[in-house]
Amino acid sequence: MDTNRILAELRSERGRIDRAISAIEAINSTGRRKAGRPPKATAVRNRRGRMSTAGRRKLSRLMKQRWAQGKMKPRAKQVKASKPVRKMSQAARRKIAAAQRARWAKVKAQQGAEKKVA
Repeated sequence: MDTNRILAELRSERGRIDRAISAIEAINSTGRRKAGRPPKATAVRNRRGRMSTAGRRKLSRLMKQRWAQGKMKPRAKQVKASKPVRKMSQAARRKIAAAQRARWAKVKAQQGAEKKVA
């Protein structure tokens, strides 16, 4: 066997293995991270909440259609005017207060009678 040929094959195989190892390490890097902003290639872009111009235009057109349909429908119920606030006269308030005082006096009289019996 030719040892020079074997050495050449082993060196080429070692080169392929080294390239494969470096590629895998680049993909799955667990090394120390540098402080600061990450490079653009690895930065994850947050596209949340963004809409294309065409999408915005389409959405605008659809919303205008919905509003137009809602305006064309006849309203089943008209908004009723709120009922006027009913005010109680002073005389009515006095009558209610007197009746309530009489009720409480009756309850207290019964409680006093029960205490005397017991």
